Amino acid sequence: MFLLYGGLFFVLLSRFVFIQVTGTAEGEVLASKADDKYGRVQEIPANRGNIVDRNGEVIAEDTLSYKMIAITRAEVSGNSKVPRHVVDPEDTARILAEYIDMSEQEILEILNKGIEKDKYQVEFGKAGRDISHKKMLEIKSLELPGIQFSQDLKRLYPNGTFASHLIGFALKEENKDGEAIAVGKMGLEYIYDKKLTGVPGKVEYHSDTKGFLLPNASKMVTEAQDGYNIHLTLDKTIENFLEDAMNKAEEKYNPEKMTAIVANAKTGEILAMAQRPTFEPNTREGLSTNWLNEAIEQTIEPGSTMKIFTLASAIEEGVWNPNDQFKSGTYKVYDRKIRDHNDGVGWGTISYLEGFQRSSNVSMAFLLNKIGDETFIEYIRRFGFGEPTGIDLPNEASGIVNDRYPINIYTTTYGQGVTVTPIQLIQGMTAIANEGTMLQPFVIDKIVNPNTGEVVDDNEPVEKKSPISASTANQVKEILASTVTSDHGTAQRFKLNGYTSAGKTGTAQIPKGDGSYFWGRQLFLYSFLGMAPVEDPQLIVYVAVQKPKIKATEVGSQPVSEIFNSVTENSLKYLNIEPENLELSKPIKMPDLIGKNVLDSQMALETQGLKTVIIGQLDQVLEQYPKAGTSVISQGTAFIKGSGEIVLPNFAGWSKRNLMIYKSLSGLPIEIIGDGFVSKQSLTAGSVVTSDSPIVVQLSSPKEIAENSVVEEELEELPQD
Repeated sequence: MFLLYGGLFFVLLSRFVFIQVTGTAEGEVLASKADDKYGRVQEIPANRGNIVDRNGEVIAEDTLSYKMIAITRAEVSGNSKVPRHVVDPEDTARILAEYIDMSEQEILEILNKGIEKDKYQVEFGKAGRDISHKKMLEIKSLELPGIQFSQDLKRLYPNGTFASHLIGFALKEENKDGEAIAVGKMGLEYIYDKKLTGVPGKVEYHSDTKGFLLPNASKMVTEAQDGYNIHLTLDKTIENFLEDAMNKAEEKYNPEKMTAIVANAKTGEILAMAQRPTFEPNTREGLSTNWLNEAIEQTIEPGSTMKIFTLASAIEEGVWNPNDQFKSGTYKVYDRKIRDHNDGVGWGTISYLEGFQRSSNVSMAFLLNKIGDETFIEYIRRFGFGEPTGIDLPNEASGIVNDRYPINIYTTTYGQGVTVTPIQLIQGMTAIANEGTMLQPFVIDKIVNPNTGEVVDDNEPVEKKSPISASTANQVKEILASTVTSDHGTAQRFKLNGYTSAGKTGTAQIPKGDGSYFWGRQLFLYSFLGMAPVEDPQLIVYVAVQKPKIKATEVGSQPVSEIFNSVTENSLKYLNIEPENLELSKPIKMPDLIGKNVLDSQMALETQGLKTVIIGQLDQVLEQYPKAGTSVISQGTAFIKGSGEIVLPNFAGWSKRNLMIYKSLSGLPIEIIGDGFVSKQSLTAGSVVTSDSPIVVQLSSPKEIAENSVVEEELEELPQD
């Protein structure tokens, strides 16, 4: 017996020594088995980069949400009186099916599979992700054993419908490791997906059977690296002006489509871009089969907006005389007749200037004879038609300049039989607005690494070869202005309140696809390509409305003008382009005021016609805005920061942009609510404030401010008790 026990002891001892030395048993590495069972890796999610506007206002960001998990390993509960694992899969599945988008049977299968395979926990795919705080609390209140929540990230578009086809959207998808990450599916979210996507971090540790960190156990932490932030040239306020105006036009006229772009005339930066139909990126509601950004990827026949470039060609070639006469109505090209838009009746023998103001097709045919076919096509290509602009977006369409037959060249002069993109029209118009210098449009301002602050990509305006001289550009601009002011002008509806405008209307037939065209007042594409103010253009705006439901008493340009006028007027006010005496306004170069006396600097600026905002009246100028050397329009606003106490100004009517500048320079904790222009402020003007003074400023749209003013006026007219 002794020998038997001795033999067993020897075998066990030998086995123990073998395991200690080799770390294996039954051919398996025990440390590996222990790691498999008790080693834990907890992911630290990386934020997807933000997409922000030119002022840092958020357009797309990651926000906190919750992910639901179920603990399926019974060992986790141990001897606890309250079970920490799923005890009753059937009952749990039945209850959860009422709260998440998954059937009772699907939930039960996931739970049972986790239990059968002795998994520590299971997840519920898409249905268990992006759970709101409210729903998480509702499920928690059920006190279902084993049901827990971990914090997660959800992609949020706080502005809702906002340049949706440009921004796009991202959705959660499971990668090869089964982890759900946001993936760009459309627009900038898709185009810049690699730059926006961060690198998740992780925490590695060893736990007990219940999943808790072992005492004295070390943790290995790898920090997450957030994705790059994309800074756009878009301006949130101007984009909202555009979205609001298009919403009203859509409701009133129910068009088939609409497209609009607002650009900075001086730089080519795109300030706003929208189209209809559109969609809500948070829910994808309204998203149709058309995922194209139509301003970039869709071609159209431009109609009479093309006459801008025909006119420029004629002036540059020296063949334009505004006072020369021609016979309007019809013009025969071989066996084809070119007709003016009033059914070929025309207006008799008129001057070329009047012909342009009336948008005569026949006048363009006569001008082509003077310019010459080849020369004309060369100018059209100089303006960038027939090739991509090079905007920093993919899938840009080129359009077609059809010069195969003489008739094609004739019809190109007035925008029929030629295809262009809205962004090409914007680019071409920059040459008219900038004394012949054509600018490439762009939407990305810069790309920033938020982990280091490094600017990894920084865009600047790109000048292209000038298609025309400064003299020609200025003449075209004046003639375009006359289409708004002349009694003959087709663009009279595009006259702005307080600002001068210039541009060209367009009425284009829409091709059917079989070579023929739709015909009828409600079957055209109506458009306007314009700029403002005329003397020193700041904005270029293109608006197109396709197949609007207009009344018999309305003209096709009505919905177009309602969008253009509203957006342009509000945007110019927001940009502090003062409406008074614009014809006398000349750009002023901002002097270097740093180190100079505050009050002396104020007097110097106001003498030059600038409005000044003083932040601290004592001693020398510490900061200024705009920076030295920057061009500022007369009657524009300049900010000077000195030292001493800060007296709060009257913010009434201030734009959000100016308010943000004041907040940045003053360092005051100003809470800004809403968009548009200042309508209320919590502290009265003249109050002495410090960094501890809570200040709330309410912004309202111009319409809301006007409505409130009307109400106040009505109240004042009532008898007072």
